[in-house]
Amino acid sequence: MATLIRSLNTTALAARQLVVFTVAWLLAESFYKFHSFTLEMLAFLATWGLLDAVSMWVDRFTARRESARPGGLL
Repeated sequence: MATLIRSLNTTALAARQLVVFTVAWLLAESFYKFHSFTLEMLAFLATWGLLDAVSMWVDRFTARRESARPGGLL
């Protein structure tokens, strides 16, 4: 895990994940009341992962649409 974190550019990691982390944290604080730290942490991590996957899909989808335009990269 430490090798993975060191291999990532910290600026890119922070920029990419800060918004997703914040939204997942706010959702977890607002809605997850399982009366168990473990369950709430697992639900938070699952939410964070899901939101990250959705944001990556949106980024890929918008990049494809931009490259398909006349004068785009492809």
